[in-house]
Amino acid sequence: MPATAIVIFAHGSSIESANESVRRVVEMVRRDGGFDLVEAAFLEQGKPDLAEAVASAVAQGATRVVVVPYFLTLGLHLQRDLPNIVKNLSRINKGVQIDVAPPLDGHPSLSRILQERAREALAPRNAP
Repeated sequence: MPATAIVIFAHGSSIESANESVRRVVEMVRRDGGFDLVEAAFLEQGKPDLAEAVASAVAQGATRVVVVPYFLTLGLHLQRDLPNIVKNLSRINKGVQIDVAPPLDGHPSLSRILQERAREALAPRNAP
């Protein structure tokens, strides 16, 4: 059975703690998702980039890679940059199917998350 890799693709930040936050989410997806392979990748200012993550997945036996954007909306990076990167990676990695999942925008869980964060902020704080 061909192995499928999931690559969580984030923007990346010059603030390393932000990149580490993405890596923690990737670890949760790996632990809880039941996927064969899960990698992190960054567009800029973080390592590995998408090419490195795909190469790592292929080296581990992946014949299919699903890129899951860790972006809220379908902005310029997802409309222009990601398709160009995937096109190039498909040429380099012949025989590997590379698919891209939709961004987080429109997912019903986003509304629930925002409601939860609002309720947390509105909750009375315990005095020290």
